[in-house]
Amino acid sequence: MSKEQNDMSFLNHLEALRWTLVRSVVAILITSTVAFLMKNFIFNKIILLPKNPSFITYRTLCAISKRLGTDGLCIDEIPFIVQSRTMSGQFSAHIWTSITVGFIVAFPFILWEIWKFIKPALYQKERKSAKAFIIASSFLFFLGVLFGYYLITPLSINFLGSYRVADEINNNIDLSSYIGLLRASVLAAGLIFEMPIVIYFLTKMGLVTPAFLRKNRKYAFVLVLILAAIITPPDIISQFIVAIPMVILYEISILISKLVIRKEKKAVAKL
Repeated sequence: MSKEQNDMSFLNHLEALRWTLVRSVVAILITSTVAFLMKNFIFNKIILLPKNPSFITYRTLCAISKRLGTDGLCIDEIPFIVQSRTMSGQFSAHIWTSITVGFIVAFPFILWEIWKFIKPALYQKERKSAKAFIIASSFLFFLGVLFGYYLITPLSINFLGSYRVADEINNNIDLSSYIGLLRASVLAAGLIFEMPIVIYFLTKMGLVTPAFLRKNRKYAFVLVLILAAIITPPDIISQFIVAIPMVILYEISILISKLVIRKEKKAVAKL
């Protein structure tokens, strides 16, 4: 192949990447616009709900606590108010919240665009697994988002919103800070739940093996605890609740890596 053909091929790849990005951005803009128009529902029924003591997570924890013969996990009040201290604060929060919601809703389409971009570099058998990849990745991402919203967010809001160093100091939380906590919890959890998919591709590329994952399991668990400590309030119960699903995801990743290696060995044996 001539240098000109190589350059042309490279330019074609750049063009394909450009249109992948353009279509993904357009999808996010469309879903973000819909979210922008649903302001009342997004903020009143989703964003601000975790600061309400009647939120389902608090009620569930209270019910569990009472079954154990105590009311230590019951919450009657979350003593802080959310305020906006800048002229453009509420409008900016509306814009960025809409974009975040748009990204979450458009995530399966973005995955599909990424898949179409990398598809030419894949074998025919690998191309057939497109639907499974999109479904599995989207399911794990949305599962992580729900985990972040219904578990990490309320635990963080309850602890940080109720924490005081002195009775004279009131917690008047800025809107951007409140939404930033919620956004970080939800997106971080969504991406963390993609761990099995990442391990799958790393195994396919020969960068990770089941033996390697098992050998480094104890180090992985330490990292899990550190990560749980970062994204949750500094109390043992919250960190334990968040760490359990991450440990389960790691064990599932080992199983997936094992299945990939076994399948590749069978394919080589048939040659």
